[in-house]
Amino acid sequence: MDVFPICFVQFLEMRSRIFPSVLLFLACGLSGLASARAELVVLTDGRFLKVKAYEVGEEQARLDLFRGGSVTVPVDRVERIVDDEVIPEPEPVEAVAEVELVPPAIPLRFEESQAVPEGPYGALIYETARKHQVNPQLVAALIRQESAGNVRAVSHKGARGLMQLMPATAIRFGVPKEHLFDPEHNLEAGVRYLSWLLDQFPNDLAKVLAAYNAGENAVARYQGIPPYKETRNYVKRIFGTLGLTVSEL
Repeated sequence: MDVFPICFVQFLEMRSRIFPSVLLFLACGLSGLASARAELVVLTDGRFLKVKAYEVGEEQARLDLFRGGSVTVPVDRVERIVDDEVIPEPEPVEAVAEVELVPPAIPLRFEESQAVPEGPYGALIYETARKHQVNPQLVAALIRQESAGNVRAVSHKGARGLMQLMPATAIRFGVPKEHLFDPEHNLEAGVRYLSWLLDQFPNDLAKVLAAYNAGENAVARYQGIPPYKETRNYVKRIFGTLGLTVSEL
């Protein structure tokens, strides 16, 4: 008669010791999953590397790979780094929301009636924009978002100068990385790149801005604004600076 109660009591005591440990184990495991994050490094050859950490120096970038190990590459091989993303699969292509502009989009190309932007580099922005047939107000809005007009700005991802260009992008558009802190050279490469993007995505400001932030390959891959939180917020902020409205993405 007394065996069952004694066994039951022993079971309860054992459970009271084990169950909290199980909960602690699960909590630690879930915490690790919640804190896990990756960033996407896009190389100039089109490859993607998923990393958990990185350090960008003057000449080299050290990348800690998400699955372990690390690699060091020349900084001019890094096209860009996108936050909080995993490697996107090219197939199937995901559908993305189209954007609606209210009022209609501003002219994206240069017109003589467009005003010189305010600020210490307004005249230089205007002349470079006219040279490459880009609306100077668009260039000024992008600079405000990228560097707030700081010619010495360096992001933790390695982007530099007024238009926050990665060395690989500057070299691609004819400016050595050593000149990225010079406003004239930085604007030359950045506005030239912006003009090239306007050719790739005619009359589509949202795609142009998304490509400047995340890369034209990402925009082509997703047939629109990529599903990157950073990129979508970037597009919204510049639209706001220009007095435009973009629908929820």
